[in-house]
Amino acid sequence: MRKYEVMYIIRPEAEQETVQALTEKFQAIIGNGGEVTKHDVMGKRRLAYEINKVRDGIYVLVHFNATPEVVNELDRVMKITDEVIRFLITKDVA
Repeated sequence: MRKYEVMYIIRPEAEQETVQALTEKFQAIIGNGGEVTKHDVMGKRRLAYEINKVRDGIYVLVHFNATPEVVNELDRVMKITDEVIRFLITKDVA
């Protein structure tokens, strides 16, 4: 298994229950063939630039170990999730 990290931004108008449900959903996908080593909901912050007329977002950072198949599934699910504005999955080299 390789080390990865994913940062995703959730729409600012999402309620706390929605944020909790999304994080649990993504952690369940990672848990299907990997393990979460660190999970941090950073809270609502201003975006560096406007995305589809949205100025703020709820940032979430997750460090995890997984196989490439798990990463592909996570990528696929995040692309079709409407509440996620942007996301980036990278290999963690540190």
